[in-house]
Amino acid sequence: MEYIYAAMILHTTEQDINEENVTKILEAAGANVDDSRVKALIAALEDVDIEEAMETTAMAAAPAAAAPVAEAAVEEEEEEEEEEEDEEQAAAAATAGLGALFG
Repeated sequence: MEYIYAAMILHTTEQDINEENVTKILEAAGANVDDSRVKALIAALEDVDIEEAMETTAMAAAPAAAAPVAEAAVEEEEEEEEEEEDEEQAAAAATAGLGALFG
């Protein structure tokens, strides 16, 4: 994954995505660089529009990132409904108890 990140950094900073630059970034990050993986990355990226790939990935990631937030909201709503039901049951029990006193 770090190899792809290196390419993304180079793209974002408008630097050439080549073996030398990818290797520099990886070494600066303290990674053990595998020259064959660097060459494979460069070859794989030859026909790729990186800007489009990054946008597509960002759009795909947005719903995935929103899912936990939506799930938390649903759980919170369910908890509130349970609390309201508990309060209603407690009020009904109190009313029934008062009715027994006057019955």
